[in-house]
Order: sequence, then C-alpha cells, then structure tokens
Amino acid sequence: MILSDRAGFRNLRAIALCAGLSSVLALRAEEPARPAPAPAVSFHKDVKPILERRCQGCHQPAKQGGKLDVTSYEALKAGGKKSAGFVPGKPADSRLVQVLTGEEKPQMPKGEPPLPPAEIEVIARWISEGAKDDTPPNAKLTFDLTKPPVYAVPPVVSALAFSPAGDLIATAGYHEVILRQVDAPEGAEPVARLVGMSDRIETILFSPDGAILAAAGGSPCRFGEVQLWDMAEKKLLRSVSVGFDSLYGASFSDDGKLIVFGSTDKSVQILSVEEGKVIRRIDQHEDWVFGAGFSKDRKNIITCSRDRTLKLIETDSGSFVDNLTSITPGVLGGPLFALVRHPTEDRFLTGGEDGVPKLYKIVRTAARQIGDDNNLLRAYEKLPGVITCLAMSRDGSRLAAGSITGVVRVHEVESGGRVSETATPGAVYTVKFHPDGARIASGGFDGKVRFIEAATGKVLREMVPVPVSPLARAPSGTGAEREF
Repeated sequence: MILSDRAGFRNLRAIALCAGLSSVLALRAEEPARPAPAPAVSFHKDVKPILERRCQGCHQPAKQGGKLDVTSYEALKAGGKKSAGFVPGKPADSRLVQVLTGEEKPQMPKGEPPLPPAEIEVIARWISEGAKDDTPPNAKLTFDLTKPPVYAVPPVVSALAFSPAGDLIATAGYHEVILRQVDAPEGAEPVARLVGMSDRIETILFSPDGAILAAAGGSPCRFGEVQLWDMAEKKLLRSVSVGFDSLYGASFSDDGKLIVFGSTDKSVQILSVEEGKVIRRIDQHEDWVFGAGFSKDRKNIITCSRDRTLKLIETDSGSFVDNLTSITPGVLGGPLFALVRHPTEDRFLTGGEDGVPKLYKIVRTAARQIGDDNNLLRAYEKLPGVITCLAMSRDGSRLAAGSITGVVRVHEVESGGRVSETATPGAVYTVKFHPDGARIASGGFDGKVRFIEAATGKVLREMVPVPVSPLARAPSGTGAEREF
C-alpha cells in the first residue's frame, strides 16, 4: 500500500511538472519573436560600393577634389584639406556624414542628387560601430599616376585607338590606358600612363579634335565608368560612374559634345562631355548592349545588342524608331557584338556570333514584310568564329573585322571583295585603322599589338604596349605581390 501511494505521488508530481512546463511554453509562444540583431556594417561589402558609385568620380588618386580620396579605407580616414574623413564611434562629428547630409556645405555629391537616406544610414552605422576596416589583403592594392601597375606578363589588349593626327596609339592595360608614339623605336618609354579606377577598359576613343581621350569600361559586378582625359595635360578631367557593371561600345558624336555607350543592364546612355554627367538613359533592348553610335546629324542613335537586333532610336526622346535588322524568328544570326559607323555616311557595320560582317542603312525605304531584311546593304564574307571587333578606314573605303579565332580580315566596302587576311595567335578583341588607311593595329589575348599592312595582311611589327619587368615580390599577405 505504501509503495502504491509512492507511485501515485510520483505520477501526480510528473503531471504537475508537465502542466507547469506546458504553461511556460504557452507563455513563451505568446511572446513576440525577438528580431535577430542586425549584422555589423562592413566597410568592404557595404560602405565602399556606395562610395564607388557616387563619390569616387571626383575623389580618387587621379582627381582628388578637396584633396580627398575615397578609394581606400586609409585614404578615406585621412580625409581632405579640411579634416579627417570620419571619427570612429561618432558619426555626428564625422565630416563624411556632415557633407552627405547637407549639414556642411557644399553638400556631396556636388551638383548631383543626394544619397538616399538608407545609404547615408549605412555609412553612419558603420562609423557608429567603430568604423572598422575589413578590406581583404588582396583588395588593398591600389594604383595611381605615381604608382602604375607592375606587369610580370602582358595583359589582354581589350581596346586601342589611334589619335586623329596618327602620331599616338592608346592601348588598354590593367587600370590604365598606355599612350605611345606610333613609330617609336623598340624599348621607348610610354608618352603617358593614364591610371584610373576601372579594372578593365572596353573602349578607347579620341574626340574628333583629339583634345580628349575617353575610356569606357569598369569593374565587373561593381561599377561602370567613363573617364575623360585632357590630352594636353595628360590629366583626368572627369570620371563618371554609371551602374554596376562594365560599359561597352562607346562613340563620340561628330561634334565631340556627346558620348553614347551600352551597358550590361540592357540600357543605352548618353553622356554630356561638358557637364560630365549622363543626360539620358534609354531602355529599348532585351539584353546587353555592346555597341552604340550617333547618326551624322546626331538626331538618332544606332545600337547593337546580344538580343540580336540593330535598333534605330531618337536621341532627344529615347523613342524607338525601327529595328534595322529583320524581326523574323530564325532569320537573325545571333548576338551582335560590334558596331561602327561609316565615317561620312549614315551606314553602320555590325557583326557578331554568325561571323558575317553586315552593312546597314538607317532609313527604311520599303514597307516591312515578314522575312525581309530591307535595311541590309551588303553581307560580307563569313569569318571563322565569332566577330569581336570592327573598324572602317577614315575615307570609308575599307573595313576590317577581327574574330575570336585570331583572324583579321580586310574588305573593300563597296565591292565586298577581300583585300587581305592575317592570322594571329589567340583571339582578336580590338582592331583599328591608322588615319592613313594603309595600316591596321590589332590587339587581343596574347597581350601584343600588331601593326598590319592593310593591302597585304603582312605584320609589319609587334609591340607589347605595357612595360613588362620581373616583379620583386613583396612579403606575402600585403597584397602588393599580385602579378599582372
């Protein structure tokens, strides 16, 4: 009997404990869930991208407005000519926050819309949390005009251009444009090294009068950029950040006042050279835009895209006018990667995945019909592989096309006849006629520029545009041991 009573007691106690536990759980279930604490703000992942997009155009090593550089933690902390950039733990006392919020004049970004409150809050929170630097060691390597990149091997030549006078050739390197005399002897020093923010330069172009060199490109998945360089002083006039990825296929208007370019966000954008800002964004394509150019009178722009179309668009309104290419399914030969205008007429040369250079007029002269390609003036001989680049001679009599297979081919524009062909090792990414029309320069995967005789296809000489030297490796972990 006693054992039975003890067993009953144990059962009652267990029931009571379960009831009590159930009550506690029920009460906890009624309590609102507590939000997880917000993660600490990262300088490298959160703050630096904001500064890259909105501030580094005027505050970088090549152009230090107010003697301020925002491209690294150390430079930002040092501040400009008035004070340090920030005071850890004290956002209200930090000049960076003061100029962004308008508490101190001039408000930044100067002459541009203010940063959204959410972005200012990110920067203020980072300062409030101690303004810690979490930049990875391999991301701390920076370059400027006094510390250009050091190359152990030549980088891919992604873009080049001749000056209008024909005395200079500008070639893309890593974070820079290298200027050299066209006929300089082997081993001669560069005329200038124009070091900027973009990792990769996709287009180099001189203004019609040769006074300005424009370089369009960016850092993939971070920002796009157009750089404008004063050729007399070899000085950066403006750096314009655009979007979150590289820019492609830039062209000047004939009067040199506007630049149009394409982007991976499917847009076409127009930049005012004088104002140094984008004045119009046009969204008419369904995929990346790789080429853009103005008509002779600047009233229209013509664009080519990975969506397989060549489009005619009004410059002032951004309104779509026409698809110059056929709209019939199955007729188009694939994405279009290159576009160049005839120098004296409103005719545009394009090419891409199907390897066929095609010349189009921009004004339709017949009613559209299913299956037509009415604006096509001429299709030239197919190249082996994808067309990556195109060029026309200054007089418009010849065209040059480069392919992913390393072929550079020259044709007569009017007759379509092949003039010459040159085989180079590796892909060709850029090709340009010298102003004299007798020579072509090509560049590509192997890091060399080749000067080619247009009439014969003979390689006259080769040049590695960047200075290459054995790299003295720095202690591991400093970031300075990265090779290019």
